[in-house]
Amino acid sequence: MSTTPTRPANYAALTLTYASLLSAVAYGSRREAPLARTELVPLAAASFALAKLIGKEKVETWVRQPFVDELPEGRRPKGDGMRYAVGELLTCTRCLGAWTALGLVGLRLNAPEVGRTVTTILATSAGNDFLQSGFSWLCAQSEVQKARVED
Repeated sequence: MSTTPTRPANYAALTLTYASLLSAVAYGSRREAPLARTELVPLAAASFALAKLIGKEKVETWVRQPFVDELPEGRRPKGDGMRYAVGELLTCTRCLGAWTALGLVGLRLNAPEVGRTVTTILATSAGNDFLQSGFSWLCAQSEVQKARVED
């Protein structure tokens, strides 16, 4: 961490924020029925899709802009201190996934109908990403085979 323009206290503040939100969700939903195991896969897919949307997609550049430089060679956190730490969070889809999962589970537990709708939309989006990636891979494989036949 000494090579980054932030301090451990900034990471600790983010961790404390996450832990506080997690505690609030757990406390606020303690009287609700627990999530069914069948909801875990759609929630995971929805969390993946939301983390990817926020962390990588052009349409969400406005969210990242105060914290991240969008460069041709990739995204980099900018600034220092807490700004840099948030930038690191926004450039790490695995890290961001923990936050999106917390938000989606909190929404699902505290506003069940809205949570189910949002989860369904985002899980469907994740399925679309998977299918688009598979289609791109098949097209690339087809081009490789076509080039081999022509040689």
